[in-house]
Amino acid sequence: MSEHTGAEAPFYILAIETSCDETSAAIVENGSEVLASVISSQIETHKAFGGVVPEVASRKHVEVITVIVEEALRQAGLKPEQLDAVAVTQGPGLVGALLVGVVAAKSLALAWNKPLIGTHHIAGHIYANRLVAELKYPCLSLVVSGGHTELVSLEAEGEFRIIGRTRDDAVGEAYDKVARALGFPYPGGPHVDKLARESAEAAPLPRVWLEPESYDFSFSGLKSAVLNLVNQSRMKGLEPDAGAIARGFQESVVEVLVGKAIRAVRETGAQQLLLCGGVAANRGLRSALAERCSAEGIELIVPPPVYCTDNAAMIGAAAYVKWRRDGGTALDMVADAGLSLEEWSAGRH
Repeated sequence: MSEHTGAEAPFYILAIETSCDETSAAIVENGSEVLASVISSQIETHKAFGGVVPEVASRKHVEVITVIVEEALRQAGLKPEQLDAVAVTQGPGLVGALLVGVVAAKSLALAWNKPLIGTHHIAGHIYANRLVAELKYPCLSLVVSGGHTELVSLEAEGEFRIIGRTRDDAVGEAYDKVARALGFPYPGGPHVDKLARESAEAAPLPRVWLEPESYDFSFSGLKSAVLNLVNQSRMKGLEPDAGAIARGFQESVVEVLVGKAIRAVRETGAQQLLLCGGVAANRGLRSALAERCSAEGIELIVPPPVYCTDNAAMIGAAAYVKWRRDGGTALDMVADAGLSLEEWSAGRH
């Protein structure tokens, strides 16, 4: 274990994130202070394809990973020998993209003789909240991203229990598919959010609550209802009312997300509600959740947008928690596209 393990001594983690289409490196001190954060986005590259192309994403990571790490060290004003550990997203994500980060992190850990910390991508999103506030346990996290929609209960630091998840599309996927139907380019979520906030009308669309006690989500039926509205309009020779459809869709999504999250906070006794993931940057969701939490007397923590989308600073925050609980990860660690959050937190990875 590093010499910097005292309660007040700084513990510097170089973190690497390459799970999808952002190449990112960050240096985080004691899991909460970001000394450097560098993000190279591939959005413009993938926009031409209407979504992320895994092989292209992997090649882009290879092209920039070295310079991204060097820039993070430069911004932080640190040399490799001053680091205490190297952390990397082990999973979930696109396996080819994950491999680039994992191989880079292993190489650096070996070359610099530093511990390696394999880190869970969703744990990173959750602990992005620790970059802006101290967490109080038990707490509850609403994870909303392109690939994940989950309610995660944290009984103690680093202990995750998924109490609800999507049964089909993640909310970010649903936003992108609706955006595509309305003629917006990838990524479509911000376009739908903006249009929804500007529209005076809302198309009537269903709310999918599932079983009365369930914390699970389902968005495929809502997505299909939107597609039906669009197709019906076009079959009549009319242009769909994109604003009304966007607002109706967003209101349906937000009402279900907020309703289930608030109920889960009450029933689990959580002291805080944490919002995280790429869709946490959605202004409609942020404002609705803030308004409801204020009315209910619930403490809400939301990271700034830069820490909602994929970034390495969040990986450094989660890695610090993992280090304190379990120490480092063996160098024979493998990238795992389907890595389980609960098994990872229990040390079974």
